[in-house]
Order: sequence, then structure tokens, then C-alpha cells
Amino acid sequence: MKRFYTLLIIALSAVLLGRAAPTPEAEASGATVRPVALSALEIGEVLSSVNPNLSDAQRLRIGRAVLRSSETHGLDPQLVTAIILVESGARPWALSPKGAVGLMQVMPHMAEPLPLGGNLTTVESNIEAGCFILADNIRRLGEDDGISAYFWGSNIRGVAYLDRVRAARATVRRIIES
Repeated sequence: MKRFYTLLIIALSAVLLGRAAPTPEAEASGATVRPVALSALEIGEVLSSVNPNLSDAQRLRIGRAVLRSSETHGLDPQLVTAIILVESGARPWALSPKGAVGLMQVMPHMAEPLPLGGNLTTVESNIEAGCFILADNIRRLGEDDGISAYFWGSNIRGVAYLDRVRAARATVRRIIES
């Protein structure tokens, strides 16, 4: 019943805000995507679709961190949520074989110079570091190459990662709109 009310609130918010997301064709063409307002609850719903083991408190905490860091760095929260889905499958404890940490799979050496409020394994610090890196990439390289560089670094070797992020972003939109 709680999920029903959550979805009802999300649906009513969308109607009241008069939001319209771009078509998949517009996104696939590489057209600039207009950010759509999200709530921490909506982000939590998206995260739980991929990782149902997250508690309500964890989903809300991650959603709030995404909104805060996205706003701080001028990023679309749907993009940040998509990166989280692709990078870690919404698992805060994720650790890659190469040493990338957390939801946004940040390499520790990339976060060292950043003034983070906690260590890289905390939800807020991990998302803050990931958003800082992503926003810097996009500012320097443009959106597509900036997203690709988040995975590849300075030696971008294809569009497979960018395609996965685009697909995840479209999934985020579908879940929010349903």
C-alpha cells in the first residue's frame, strides 16, 4: 500500500508540474536533453527497480545526495541516476576489480584532491566526487565525450559506455513517467 501512495504522489507531482520528457528519438539523436525536475522519492523508486535490497532510508538518502550534488554541479539528476545504474547497479558497497568505489565507481586517486565531507565509501561523498568529475568532463569535452570520459578517462575508445548510459537514462525516464 505504501508503494501505491508513493507512486500516486509521484504521478500527481508530474501532472501538477506539467513535465514533459524528450522522446527516445530526440535523446538517441544526441540532442540536448532538457533536465526534468525529480524528487528523492522518484530517484529511490528507480534505484529500487535495479536493487530491491535497498531500504527505504537508503533510497531516500541516495536520492537526496543525487539531487544535492546534481544541483551543485549543474547536472541533470536523471543523468547522475543513470550513471549510478550503469556503474554500480545502485549498490553503495560496490568495489570494482580495478579499485573503483561506491555508487558512482570513483577511483580513489581521482577523489584525493577533492574537499569531501567524508570518505569515498559514504553515499554523499561518493556521489559528490562522481558529480564533480562528471561535470568537469562535460564542461571540458561536451556532454557525449564528457560522459564517455567518465568511464574511459582521457583515451575514449568507443561509444559502448555512452550507449549504456543513454539506455539507462531512458529507463530512468520510463520508470518516472509510469
